[in-house]
Amino acid sequence: MRWRGRSGSGNVRDIRGKTLGVGLGAGSIIVALIVYLLGGDPEILNQIDTGAPQEEYVGTPEEEEAAQFVSVVLKDTEDVWDELLPHQLQKNYKHPQLVLFTRAVQSACGQAGSATGPFYCPPDQSVYIDLSFYSDLKNKFGAPGDFAMAYVIAHEVGHHIQNLLGITDQLHSARGSVSEEEYNQLSVRLELQADFLAGVWAHHAQKMKNILEPGDIEEALNAANAIGDDRLQKQSGGVVVPESFTHGTSEQRMRWFKKGFDTGNLSYGDTFNTVNL
Repeated sequence: MRWRGRSGSGNVRDIRGKTLGVGLGAGSIIVALIVYLLGGDPEILNQIDTGAPQEEYVGTPEEEEAAQFVSVVLKDTEDVWDELLPHQLQKNYKHPQLVLFTRAVQSACGQAGSATGPFYCPPDQSVYIDLSFYSDLKNKFGAPGDFAMAYVIAHEVGHHIQNLLGITDQLHSARGSVSEEEYNQLSVRLELQADFLAGVWAHHAQKMKNILEPGDIEEALNAANAIGDDRLQKQSGGVVVPESFTHGTSEQRMRWFKKGFDTGNLSYGDTFNTVNL
């Protein structure tokens, strides 16, 4: 991906190296110490912020480059959606915040660890990323390449667009009124639409900024393939259970990203009214 020499976003919040639990009172600290002394997880002590000044976090050169890359990709999403949403949907785009963290983070959706992977939290309209996922994508999931990571970011920004359009709220309102299997199917449709939106972004980012290098789309498709529900269930040694899918199969994820990239038209992305996903 051609990204060097371009400006990054002003909506990146870097809290790498900061501990959880900002504002904990003395009582909470005592409780944490008691848990530790009784044989609890010693990591709980690392999640206490006592109010003392913390040293500025400095990552490895590779990590700092990844942070810069993520910022540039976020700016690319802002530029594309600033133009596209008003043009195609007559709706202004509100920029999300992207939060860089290490190990664990507290969002409006609750506490999450690095193992969660990148995620979008609708209440605070923020994308959360631990940059260690960059190496996980390459080494754990077998999806190397900078555009593989760009696809992941664009997918999470896709969830932000769904939130702005009210689609996320509609999905959440169905919880409790449908069966777990039916809700999982709705979740799959939400995720596949986010893949489609990532493809639409790539289509227009290429037109606007000529960002793509040979092999980039293949990197994105490889990443989509690597994180399909069926493939992940097979890799975990379990039985593939379609009823439990929440993100879609590898084939579905690749196909919807490619559909977004090929068309660049938001009207083709209504996964909720598509019979055969």
